[in-house]
Amino acid sequence: MVQTPLSSQDLYPDSDGKPMAENTVQYAWIVRLVENLRYLLATETAFVAGDLLWYPLPVKQPPVPCQAPDAMVVLGRPVGDRGSYKQWEEDNIPPQVVFEILSPSNTGEEMATKQLFYVQHGVLEMYFYDPKSDNFWGFVRSTAAEDCTLITPLHLPWTSPLLKIRFELFEDGLDIFYPNGERFRDFSEIVAERDRAQSERDQAQSERDQAQSERDRAQSERDRLREKLQELGIDPDQLSP
Repeated sequence: MVQTPLSSQDLYPDSDGKPMAENTVQYAWIVRLVENLRYLLATETAFVAGDLLWYPLPVKQPPVPCQAPDAMVVLGRPVGDRGSYKQWEEDNIPPQVVFEILSPSNTGEEMATKQLFYVQHGVLEMYFYDPKSDNFWGFVRSTAAEDCTLITPLHLPWTSPLLKIRFELFEDGLDIFYPNGERFRDFSEIVAERDRAQSERDQAQSERDQAQSERDRAQSERDRLREKLQELGIDPDQLSP
């Protein structure tokens, strides 16, 4: 019996059927990571995605190796819409940095499987965080051939060699900081700050416009007075100041 070749969509579906997040805390963390990483790398050639299936190798039959990191960074690849990340169509560049935000259903075996996958397929930095327990760890290496260095809370604060972002644990949980020291914020905070800054700019412009209007009104009054004096036969320029 001749087996019908599977289509590309059959082999490499754009969804694994799993939800992006299992709770609001996990979802908020994923969105925070993706939005801040995109902001951080806005001037770079870099692709940032959340919960996107990554296929490292082309295959002809299942099983198809893949993972969907909660957030991933691919330096050297342009921004743009993708249904999935097929590495062989992306100059064979793997994600260099991945993040996993744990949910209550995640198991140690599942995380170990993800870690092995990321190591085998070229990830240079991988970070794992459980918001419920504040457990944080990571694995870092300089090249794909190098052994991984384990990062634990004992190493914090820790700065990512590639992204230069800093991880730090506080009593209320993990915080991540930009290279300039600013904290990663929720997108709503970023929008609120932009709106506040725009409101301040609008207010300043309104005050400048008001001041200019008052200057124009004063000049108009002077011009009318000058005209009135001239009508009376008085030279305004000859008047004492």
